Amino acid sequence: MNVVETFGKVVEKAAAKSPSLGRGVLRTGWELEDLAFQYRPHRESYPADQYLAKLMMDAMLAPLRSPDESAVCSIFTPCELVHEAGLHPYNVEAMSCYLSASFAEQGCIQAAEDDGLSDTLCSYHKTFVGAALNGLLPRPRCIVYTNVTCDANLLTFSKLADIFEVPSFMIDVPMSVTDESVRSVTDQLHELKAFLEKTTGRPIHDDDLASRVARSQRTLQRFETYQRERADKYVPADLVTPLYSAMTANILLGTPEEEDYVEKCLRDLETAPPKKGKTIYWMHTIPFWSSATKDYFLFKEKAQIVGDELSEVCNSDFPTTDPYEGMAYRMVHNALNGPIERRINAGIRHAKDVHADGVVWFNHWGCKHTLGASRIAQKAFQEAGFPTLLLDGDGCDRAHGGEGQTSTRLGAFLEMLEA
Repeated sequence: MNVVETFGKVVEKAAAKSPSLGRGVLRTGWELEDLAFQYRPHRESYPADQYLAKLMMDAMLAPLRSPDESAVCSIFTPCELVHEAGLHPYNVEAMSCYLSASFAEQGCIQAAEDDGLSDTLCSYHKTFVGAALNGLLPRPRCIVYTNVTCDANLLTFSKLADIFEVPSFMIDVPMSVTDESVRSVTDQLHELKAFLEKTTGRPIHDDDLASRVARSQRTLQRFETYQRERADKYVPADLVTPLYSAMTANILLGTPEEEDYVEKCLRDLETAPPKKGKTIYWMHTIPFWSSATKDYFLFKEKAQIVGDELSEVCNSDFPTTDPYEGMAYRMVHNALNGPIERRINAGIRHAKDVHADGVVWFNHWGCKHTLGASRIAQKAFQEAGFPTLLLDGDGCDRAHGGEGQTSTRLGAFLEMLEA
């Protein structure tokens, strides 16, 4: 049993005795990790990725440090409004990733299932719900979420509102990608502004919001440039940086820190050597905890993950004259909204941008949207010239295992690409 696994056991035992004690142990461990990112960053990572690790750790600590100044959010919530209200995004998927990385997810998942949640529900959602039920995660000021694109959101966030006993707001994004849908969501975002002002007692100024949304657009444009320019470069890759990038590109979009990260990425390319080994574009979440996946992709010159679709579901071509319309356009035109062909076509486009040698479509257990589309996606990617592996597993719950099959299938896929 390693240090981190021992830490997870300590967190679970402390939470069983006292929720506040469990939260204290968890926060202490994460604060120490935050210091490590600051003073002893991973030497194999480039400066941008070192900066990103610290940025993401700070984002996870913010709700533990100031829960009453935080809003529980789903990943595709337009967090510019949350930030303008002076609240920290308290993201369900990201928090669950960090609980899993701390070996603390099993007790949370068990608590959620004991409370009646199905074992087929997404493990990210079960982990967060269980942590809320056992008091490991603190009560937020409010909850803001959307139905894009996960069908678990409607269950998870309404349940969290009952558990925490806080007000909630749901943004209903129509599946039809039309101007009428954009107008509908624009109206809802104006209502969200009123909700946040009432909840916090703070005014949201439209001029400041417009500046923040314009920064979001600049950041997305520069990230698109980075992805194209890295195509023929070698950037040492781990398994969490693509996930960090996906999370910050959503919950921290519009912040100066996220813009700084993307500029650091571009600067790293100035000294990066030519491309080495095989490059993989990854669709959906990454099982960062998997030893089999680490064996093939953790700082390996032989193969690297060069992009993850969740960091690129929002294009930069949204209007910015009206910040509410801009955010609404971004949500309606999200690559994961509407017919599955939109998601597949976006993935093919991004895989071409980075000159990927192959694609992994990860069938995360509990994600019906991904599982149901896998065969259609594999056919489309392969017709576009990308050998594609359908890989089953779980991005958060290591109890699902399957390490032997993961290792065998990844190994055979990479050997095929090399051949």
